[in-house]
Order: sequence, then structure tokens, then C-alpha cells
Amino acid sequence: MAGTPSVGVLAGLANLIEVPAGQGGAVWRLTAAGRQLDANLIRVLPGDRVQGHVEPDLDVLLCVLTGTGELETDGTRQRLSAGSVVWLPHGAHRSLSAGPVGLAYVTAHRRRPGLAIRNATSAATAVEGGEPACLLNRICPGCDRPAEDVGARYCSRCGTELPS
Repeated sequence: MAGTPSVGVLAGLANLIEVPAGQGGAVWRLTAAGRQLDANLIRVLPGDRVQGHVEPDLDVLLCVLTGTGELETDGTRQRLSAGSVVWLPHGAHRSLSAGPVGLAYVTAHRRRPGLAIRNATSAATAVEGGEPACLLNRICPGCDRPAEDVGARYCSRCGTELPS
């Protein structure tokens, strides 16, 4: 099929997990054009935390690769370790805390389509609703914390420049 992404190995997991000391956040992202899925490999440094947040529109699958930590969802705490697989339904409040050796995990969820610019005629006849814009540009690649301010250019926690 024309336009079908090629199938193949995307990354070496061992190389991604063994990033330099002190480097956390998103260390890998699925970027293939035409994909229907978003996936990220996230490292949370020992003792660090992914602040509480809610994904209002998408279910997220989280798979722990290495380390230990704790997941808090809607007031319930659960221990995480390598091999834990978690379903985070949309609308659930969640936060993560890394244990003494840190935590590395993969997340996967349905990809949100980008915004499309339409002419006045098509905009007037468009059906209201659809999927909201992707908010990944508000997630800090340094500490994986969502920016509170929509217009933020830098993370208020660690100072890393946010994706554009």
C-alpha cells in the first residue's frame, strides 16, 4: 500500500534505558508519519515525581520496564515494578513517584490528529466537536511535568525548553 509506514525495529530498549545519569523525562517518542498511535519511553529519576494530572480524552497504557515506584490514581496507591502493566482510563487523576533506583516506563495511547486549517465554507459546514488538539507540546521533555500555562515556553520546575 502506498503511504503505509515501513515495519521494523524502532529503537534498542537497552540503549534507551541506559541514558546518562541525571537525565529524566521523555527519552524516546514514536514519530513515524501516518501513525495512529503515540508512544513514549519516560524515565523518572530516583525520588522524583510526575505531578498529578488528568488525561480527559484518552486511555493510556503504561508498562514499567525497569525500577520501582508508586502510582496514585484517584486516591488509591499501587506499587509498580518492572513488568507492571497499567491501564489508565481517560478522566482518571494520576501521579507517579519513582523509587530509590528510578523508574522507566513506556506509555501508549491513540494519537490525536493535528489541527486542520479550513476555508470559511468548510468551517461553516463542519460538524462541531471532534478530538481536541494534542497537548504533548505542554509536557516537559526534561521532567515529564505538564506545563500549567498554555503559553509557557519553559518548564517552571526544571527550566527545560518546552517542545514547539
